[in-house]
Amino acid sequence: MDAQLLAFVAVAAGMVALPGADFAVVVRNSLESRRSGLVTAVGVAGGLVVHTTLAVAGLAAVLVTMPALFRTVQLLGGVYVLYLGLSGLRAVRRRSTEAARPETGGEVAPRAGRSLRQGFLTNALNPKAPVLFLSLLPQFVPDGTPPLPRTLLLASVVVLLALVWFPGVALLVDRLGPWLRRPRAARVVEGGSGAALTALGLVLVTGPLLH
Repeated sequence: MDAQLLAFVAVAAGMVALPGADFAVVVRNSLESRRSGLVTAVGVAGGLVVHTTLAVAGLAAVLVTMPALFRTVQLLGGVYVLYLGLSGLRAVRRRSTEAARPETGGEVAPRAGRSLRQGFLTNALNPKAPVLFLSLLPQFVPDGTPPLPRTLLLASVVVLLALVWFPGVALLVDRLGPWLRRPRAARVVEGGSGAALTALGLVLVTGPLLH
């Protein structure tokens, strides 16, 4: 493994592990169940597949150079993240007035589908990702190296790291579940993730174009 690839792995690992909307959604859904958290993590990785594929294909450059299109994606992402944040805050209020409902077998399929969709859309609608990958991947393509195979490799590294990190977060939250699912702890975690998602959504909706 060459030095540039090792350096990229370190940079990508830090980028994937950086707390953000993806992390908050995985934590929140992991409080519901281990399966919900793991499926959300897979959805996040699916969103990264979209971004890395666009960067490799060069389509991300089109998005970045078209301010109106970029702003549209920014608004869509912000509105969705804001919706998730407000939903989390409503869940905190609901927890304070009623006991958590036990899971039933009939709820597994729709809950899994919802979790997958939330993870995917939270990541796929992140407007910063196209800029990040478009600027990051070329920095780790050595001179004289065919760019397409190399960027495909780098993109695969990002997705694989996500498939390690986010399921790991989900499993950790599930392991701590007996404590985290206590009413007071659950309210703190859900309230914190809900507030973080709401703040991120507001920044995306009201913020200037990200260039």
